[in-house]
Amino acid sequence: VQLQASGGGLVQAGESLKLSCVASRSLLPVAAMAWYRQAPGKQRELVARWLSGGSTIYAGPFKGRFTISGDDAKSAVYLQMNSLKSEDTAVYYCNINPHSRDYWGQGTLVTVSS
Repeated sequence: VQLQASGGGLVQAGESLKLSCVASRSLLPVAAMAWYRQAPGKQRELVARWLSGGSTIYAGPFKGRFTISGDDAKSAVYLQMNSLKSEDTAVYYCNINPHSRDYWGQGTLVTVSS
């Protein structure tokens, strides 16, 4: 199974991007889906998690600016990012957990210029 992440790119500070991640085959039933990011020289960190049933969890710095959504029927997860800042520059990784193991996308680079 491969997770294909897309939607990254170069934007100006204050602009928006939407990331998408779709699995190459169904991973139903999905327990959780998430987005992580890794900035240059830093450890990978959780951005947001979507839980089966639709509830969401956000790491503190991203509340109010980022919105995670999921479509478990499609084994897909999305991340709407608004009001981007230069410190949001990172490689963003999607993660899907279908109750058995973690699947990771290859990462999509987001670069925010100030």
